[in-house]
Amino acid sequence: MNKSSYKDHLYALVLAGGGGTRLWPRSRNKTPKQFLKLFKNRTLTQMTVDRFVEILPMEKIYCVTVSDAYKEEIIKEIPEFLPDNIIVEPVRRETGPAHGIGAAYIYKKDPDAVIITESADRLVKPVRDYLFTVEKAAEVAFKDKVLVALGVEPRYPHTGLGHIKRGKKIIAAGKLNFFKVEKFVEKPDLKTAERYTKSGEYYWNAGQYVWRADSLLDAFKKHAPKIKAELDKISASIGTKDEEKTIKTSYNLMPKISIDYAVSEKARDMVVVAGDFYWTDIGDWKEVWGSSAKDNLGNVVIDGDEAGGEIINIDTSDALIHKDGRLIAVIDVDNIVIVDTKDALLVCSKSRAQNVKKIVEKLEKENREELL
Repeated sequence: MNKSSYKDHLYALVLAGGGGTRLWPRSRNKTPKQFLKLFKNRTLTQMTVDRFVEILPMEKIYCVTVSDAYKEEIIKEIPEFLPDNIIVEPVRRETGPAHGIGAAYIYKKDPDAVIITESADRLVKPVRDYLFTVEKAAEVAFKDKVLVALGVEPRYPHTGLGHIKRGKKIIAAGKLNFFKVEKFVEKPDLKTAERYTKSGEYYWNAGQYVWRADSLLDAFKKHAPKIKAELDKISASIGTKDEEKTIKTSYNLMPKISIDYAVSEKARDMVVVAGDFYWTDIGDWKEVWGSSAKDNLGNVVIDGDEAGGEIINIDTSDALIHKDGRLIAVIDVDNIVIVDTKDALLVCSKSRAQNVKKIVEKLEKENREELL
């Protein structure tokens, strides 16, 4: 490793292959949540890349996605994105292989690369504090060759996220503290989540990591050798006529596994830093409501694809209403979600927004492809 600054070797990897089933009926297979304009007339993918271009040139930003159609959408939304930096997975294999192939491509370009990884469906603010945290994490990962997980201070007991228990403090970097990871834990029930939040020793697992490309590839070799063996074949093929064929063959041989199960929960050199910023995974309509500007009654209104649309509201508060060209009249139904689209209408309690996934599962069982 040369003695240059981590900034000379800093890259970002955006994972943009999610489905967003809990944001149905707005999120569909053709237009998943990362391509929806839910905030400030920008898609979540655009907002993610907007953050990184404040510290990186476009040629050092990479993306992993799951179809040529998604790649075309990314280029349409962000024309400056280098097409060669968008890697298309031939099949969905969860986040383990996605992180791996991204690291393989970046390592091929720069063996000293340090990578900030981010999913394209997260919202953070203020951006300045987010960038300060990930840059500090990159500096630590580059210098100490550790794997850094970003934790989020729990704002409330959360049953929809895994948690990270911190251990001993090992590094102080300005106002940020880095701790050894004691353990990763699964999504807790409510009673357990309350205990985690009260203890002050647990962070939400943001599913976001900062690490050197070589450190991650070494971790795959140690903890997920089947993935590493196929990544080696892909790496050797990059830039050759066999590249596309090799990716297709090797990807089909990889296990379907998350990065947490493949590497994070097994690695001994994992540290966690608490992000000093607001973070949310836009996982359901309640989270969209919570992260949006509201009127004086606590209501959020989102415009769909169709122009026009009107809302008549009589005594309804704390609601999320997505309009799509039609008149929507609501009377005295607080804490509700209404999502109107051309071919489907969703009405649910805001507190039960996670259960929208059950609608999608039912439609999948019935092979209702036109609604998925």
